[in-house]
Amino acid sequence: MARQYGSDVLASVHETALGMADAGVMSKRTLKDFDEMCLTPVEEMAPGDIRALRLRENASQAVFARHLNVTTGLVSQWERGEKRPRGASLKLLTLVAKNGLGAVA
Repeated sequence: MARQYGSDVLASVHETALGMADAGVMSKRTLKDFDEMCLTPVEEMAPGDIRALRLRENASQAVFARHLNVTTGLVSQWERGEKRPRGASLKLLTLVAKNGLGAVA
């Protein structure tokens, strides 16, 4: 699967870093640290933020749940504060917040 970058500049910089690591000029550890810096940071989301995000995307709980590959009941529990999103679900919510629901469709 091809990597996707936020901009052509980031793609060029990352390609250069890969070349430097392949040539032995940059350590694999430094390349790994560089890769981690390029990841979207994930932070906890409050119940109201999740609901606001869903409403911003004009999605019902059922449609929102389907995009996140979770149940409608779980989305409802998140929005009521009964459960908190974790792991992959939290990452997907972060990506939706940053890039819109189409980013995970």
